[in-house]
Amino acid sequence: MKKVLFLSAVLAFASCKKEGSQNANTATESVSEGESAKAQTPEELGKQLFEGAGNCFACHQPDQKVVGPSIKEIAKIYKDKNGDMVTFLKGNAEPIVDPSQFAVMQTNFAITKSMSDEELKAIETYIYSHLK
Repeated sequence: MKKVLFLSAVLAFASCKKEGSQNANTATESVSEGESAKAQTPEELGKQLFEGAGNCFACHQPDQKVVGPSIKEIAKIYKDKNGDMVTFLKGNAEPIVDPSQFAVMQTNFAITKSMSDEELKAIETYIYSHLK
């Protein structure tokens, strides 16, 4: 049963990756358009990227585990362990929240690696905002 669930999750991410990869190139463009209308806070930018170009919302919900851990769980564990989310999203750090899901998460590194440090810090700020 676990193998079927894992395979389903991998296939779901693979389909998300294709769509997300196409959106990753336009992440900066859509942010720039939004900024011209109204300056965004890092939290607002992070939310926009998390739910849009980053395609993170497909697997991470605010209060419940779907495929990946909840946003609140990610924020709590990274804060408690003094982890570096940006380094992880660049693909340069070991997973600390749910290492068993690391293979699934790796499919999205193509998206996060194409993001700027500012965009990744904004996603981190958005995730930490769920601790409030």
